[in-house]
Amino acid sequence: MGDTLSQEEIDNLLKAFNDGDLNADDFNDNKEKQVKNYDFARPTKFSKEHLRTLEIIFEHYGRLLSTNLPAYLRKAVQVEVVNSESVIYSEFSNALSNPVLLGVINMDPLDGSAVMEISGNLAFCIIDRLLGGEGEPLDKMREYSEIELVILERIFTICVNLLREPWQNVVSITPRLERIETNSQFAQIISPSETIAIVTINVKIGDVEGLMNVCLPFGVLESVMDKLNTKYWFSTMQEKDNKSYNEAIESLISKAQIPVKAVLGKSSISVNDFLQLHIGDVIKLDRSVDDELDVYVGNIKKFAAMPGSTNDNYAVRITQILKEEE
Repeated sequence: MGDTLSQEEIDNLLKAFNDGDLNADDFNDNKEKQVKNYDFARPTKFSKEHLRTLEIIFEHYGRLLSTNLPAYLRKAVQVEVVNSESVIYSEFSNALSNPVLLGVINMDPLDGSAVMEISGNLAFCIIDRLLGGEGEPLDKMREYSEIELVILERIFTICVNLLREPWQNVVSITPRLERIETNSQFAQIISPSETIAIVTINVKIGDVEGLMNVCLPFGVLESVMDKLNTKYWFSTMQEKDNKSYNEAIESLISKAQIPVKAVLGKSSISVNDFLQLHIGDVIKLDRSVDDELDVYVGNIKKFAAMPGSTNDNYAVRITQILKEEE
């Protein structure tokens, strides 16, 4: 009977309600658990962590695209990852309208293939640029000609090859373009019920914008799912940075261009003589024909050398190292 209220307690409660000291809402049970609907026909296989890691991978990929594509298109290219989501393949394929441009990518050594879709306005912009045009998209979509598909295959191959580097921290892949499809019905390389991760990338070529969608089936990524998390990603990056930092610096320095000049000699003349110089006049230098020349690397006198020629070009032969740089 411990839960039974006395008459005095009941009277006090009624008085508190009447005075406004208590609210009926205060007695509602707020401990009820929130239930989230779960679709058993579409089980969740890609977590938010997986999708976030894929975004990081393709942000790296986007930087490579924006760096490499301008060399072929001769126009500025801006790339940005817009979104990533997990759906079933039939939802993606049903949203496509022919003609489409789908690249089927072998993700060796991963099991299976991925799909890369490029929007029509981007595709025709690329075709126009590579054929010498301004890169204008079509007003109305049409089927691709055989010549246009050959041109697009070249760009697809470049885009596919650039996938290697961004995936290095997860798995070393050797992606290869298997074929290009322009009809979505012929691109059923993925089961309609297969769960896929779609990474949507916005690409801007000059003033023309369009989307690139990369579809990654769960079956392809299943063997590396445990590596698709930011903790593993950044720890791998740190390990690689510690091991290869010095090698990377040495590689960059070895490719740097430095100016080298050989000085025949020097002379001092008066301003009056300088003003009276004409074609054919001779200026006597402070070196004889048998003396060695000074060779400068940047502003540092580094070598002594003897003059000569090779393949009809002037040249010098190093005879002495004047200064060693530590």
